[in-house]
Amino acid sequence: MTSTTTAAVQYAHATGVFKLTFLLILLPAIGAAVLLLGGKRTNAWGHLLGCAMPIGSFVIAVIEFFALIGRDGGENRQLDQHLFSWVPVAGFHVDANVLLDPLSICFVLLITGVGSLIHIYSIGYMEHDPDRRRFFGQLNLFVAAMLLLVLADNYLVLYVGWEGVGLASYLLIGFWHHKPSAAVAAKKAFLVNRVGDLGLSFAVMLMFTTFGTVAFDGVFNGASSGHARTGTMTAIGLLLLLGACGKSAQAPLQSWLLDAMEGPTPVSALIHAATMVTAGVYLVARSGAIYDVAPHARLLVEIVGGVTLVMGAIIGCAYDDIKKVLAASTMSQIGYMMLAVGFGPGAYAIGILHLLTHGFFKANMFLGAGSVMHGNNDEVNMRRYGGLRHVMPVTFMTFAFGYLAIIGMIPFSGFFSKDKIIEVALDHGGASGWIFGIVAIAGAGMTAFYMTRLMLMTFFGNKRWPRDVHPHESPKVMLVPMAILAAGSLVLGYLLILGGSLQHFLTPSVGPSLEVGAHTISPVVLSIITLAVVAGGVGAAWWIIGRKPVAAEQAPNVRPYAHATRRSLTGDAVNEAVFMRPGQYLTRALVYFDNRGVDGIVNGFAAGVGGTSARIRRVQTGFVRSYALSMLGGALAIGTTVVLLRVGS
Repeated sequence: MTSTTTAAVQYAHATGVFKLTFLLILLPAIGAAVLLLGGKRTNAWGHLLGCAMPIGSFVIAVIEFFALIGRDGGENRQLDQHLFSWVPVAGFHVDANVLLDPLSICFVLLITGVGSLIHIYSIGYMEHDPDRRRFFGQLNLFVAAMLLLVLADNYLVLYVGWEGVGLASYLLIGFWHHKPSAAVAAKKAFLVNRVGDLGLSFAVMLMFTTFGTVAFDGVFNGASSGHARTGTMTAIGLLLLLGACGKSAQAPLQSWLLDAMEGPTPVSALIHAATMVTAGVYLVARSGAIYDVAPHARLLVEIVGGVTLVMGAIIGCAYDDIKKVLAASTMSQIGYMMLAVGFGPGAYAIGILHLLTHGFFKANMFLGAGSVMHGNNDEVNMRRYGGLRHVMPVTFMTFAFGYLAIIGMIPFSGFFSKDKIIEVALDHGGASGWIFGIVAIAGAGMTAFYMTRLMLMTFFGNKRWPRDVHPHESPKVMLVPMAILAAGSLVLGYLLILGGSLQHFLTPSVGPSLEVGAHTISPVVLSIITLAVVAGGVGAAWWIIGRKPVAAEQAPNVRPYAHATRRSLTGDAVNEAVFMRPGQYLTRALVYFDNRGVDGIVNGFAAGVGGTSARIRRVQTGFVRSYALSMLGGALAIGTTVVLLRVGS
């Protein structure tokens, strides 16, 4: 243990820093409250407070991380801090507790570390926005909600953070709500996520009815003890997966992610790299004990990951919007993570490994895209770029590090994490192992293709920007976070994989990783194959894009498959047919029944009473002769009746 680590551990024990875990959530929550409720009085210094809060949480997280390392044994690395009794009712007791363990601290470091860099970057990016204070308040709210999600020690508190992330994403995606496209995108993200959230809420209810608790320990112990039937555990696993698909933009709930690019670029970096889309992967990894006894649910996790991996890569090949290409790549990379955690015991840590490396290189590229937009009058169409490496050299260099990491080029971080997923897939065994392994390798080739296409169209080739645009480098407050993330894109994978350090650290939370043994394909040979496929993708992109000038306008007439790709592989149409149209038809049927049925009965009864009254009212004329005639008629009727009765008797 280094002297720095030893000093941190000693300081943690001396000050009881573990008791301050709640401050990780409280600091950004305070920042959000002050900035969102303080009004215009906070405009002058709101951005500084907004940055200080996540940085403070990051400092605490670093100290607690070293303190966790210094504690021996798995049990000693799981610390549950009681805050207060939240739901103290008979038969249902839920405490508001925070759980600090290796899995949660990894997410906390990612959220607060990368989140702090995004906050600092936003100082420059949002400098001229009149609502900058509100923007930083919503960023703080997002970070606080995500920290609550990953630090919860039970599913109900997790659900509160889950919904908080959904609310914050709605606010941030629609931050420029004066633009109809941003307002529609925010609403779409909110509604699509509600479909997934419904699955998570049902899963929590089913856990309580099955185990009598929603605490992680109670649910996991009940699952591993065989207390519940396999069908029940499968149902819980599938419902959790539905929730994960919504938050992590996995098929079939992936369509909201591309539209979410309508928000400011720092929002895209925060959502796609460090927070929201990683929540689904966290949920599956945290719930590993459930999936371990529900193999059918776990298989579906693998299928969802594999399908989304390919879908995202195909979609990324067609778009000219730089942010949407990166959004599609996020779908694909999260698919890799879902595929890994779907392999179950021994592979959870591999999925988390790729999640951490992805957090750095994807945040790096999103901030790089924001820098490109900042220097090009907010233009997002890559066909209006070209040759930017000459006028934006720092942005180009930092973005290139992220590019090399995501395509898995050695020695960048993506090489270590993505190759591990491919290795685990092939070692999974059977036909499914080969299928998922080949899919993962093919995904690496497609990733190399569309990311090389992005690099060539943006930084190389002929200059295509309009005459009134003057591309320029971003200010240092934006470049420094990009440089730090670029450095992480280079070294993080090696540091995490060195000696199995991450896998060993995560063992108390997700179980031991796969032991080194016989491999389907030698790791060295597999790396050579994967790098060859990646090189093929790079070469194909250069052959199609790099050899000739890029047109400034997209061709209007394209082949059917290209048209479908540009429409996100009809994802919107599928969601519309599955989720929206049935609701519309049901609403129309209920309105028809209400109008023709309920209202028809009520209105018909009222009309009958009114008509009868109108007819009876005609008898009341007010003339004596009419009443006398009525009396005579009545007397004759009575008399006739009496006579007939006597004759009959």
